Amino acid sequence: MRLGLLLVVSAGVSLGWIMRSPHPVTAQKSVNLPEYTAEGDMIAPKNYREWVFLTSGFDMTYRERAGAPDHSVFDNVFVNPEAYRSFLATGTWPDKTIMVLENRSAESKDGVIVKGGRFQNTNISGMEIHVKDSARFKREGPAGSWGFFDVDNGKGKVFEPKASCYTCHESHAAVDTTFVQFYPTLLPIAEAKKTFSEAYLKDREGVK
Repeated sequence: MRLGLLLVVSAGVSLGWIMRSPHPVTAQKSVNLPEYTAEGDMIAPKNYREWVFLTSGFDMTYRERAGAPDHSVFDNVFVNPEAYRSFLATGTWPDKTIMVLENRSAESKDGVIVKGGRFQNTNISGMEIHVKDSARFKREGPAGSWGFFDVDNGKGKVFEPKASCYTCHESHAAVDTTFVQFYPTLLPIAEAKKTFSEAYLKDREGVK
């Protein structure tokens, strides 16, 4: 009986503390922060597939192609949950936003039931990370607090500031140098919050 009474009292104390606490146990600080090696490489998050899925692109490219590609690729985009919740509230991205772009080749036959269309295979053929980290990146321009990393074997090498990815995102991205125009669940939020970039509005006006 004494052990049972102790358990009841302990549970009651714990429950009372939770109810009175000004910081509920559900209000936790971010656990998905960018991590780097001593050499400055980014450590790819292992749990990114538990993050918020934003979209899949299919054979997307930002360069003109002379002909059809020799194989098809899916691009899957994930973002850390803390950044996603902040975007829902503000229409833009907070510091420490981490976006993971995962590439998977497309398959058309499984030998059993697939008669048409494409599906993703199990092999990751490439990965890039786009991170907003104002303490680490302090360059001029709209993309100054963002960094791009090419991931290999769990670590990402940062792209040089002169890389085309920076200028392309600065010149065409819808929100905070990210391609929200391709994220169907976030585009209406940016529209409502009026957080579109001038560059994107100019592009959109030009295609009307």
